[in-house]
Amino acid sequence: MKSHAMMETYPATINLDRDLLAGTIDVLVECAQTCTACADACLSEEMVAELRKCIRSNLDCADICATTSRVLSRHTGYDANITRAQLEACIQACRSCGDECARHAEMHEHCRICAEQCRACQEACTELLASIA
Repeated sequence: MKSHAMMETYPATINLDRDLLAGTIDVLVECAQTCTACADACLSEEMVAELRKCIRSNLDCADICATTSRVLSRHTGYDANITRAQLEACIQACRSCGDECARHAEMHEHCRICAEQCRACQEACTELLASIA
């Protein structure tokens, strides 16, 4: 994806594996989009009142994933402590959203897809977090 190409153009040293970093950014962007779309789909369901927590989890996760992708895209003046904290917040947001969407997955296909994407994002962020010295 485009993140890999941009990562290769960065002229200075990056303290993380560029391929792992770019892959994680791509997963984060996809998760943000999936969560946004799931929240919108939930709002269109007849039983929207029962989906309030799911919608909130979707929107929180989308915002946190989008912010995390932007933080990970910046390398000048890199601060590993900020990156760690942001990844930890994102892992928790993806876990919470994935759990909430999984509760509705049998009834709503968009929630099933979102739960899967949240799990993939959680794993990607966990892998990147483990690689930070």
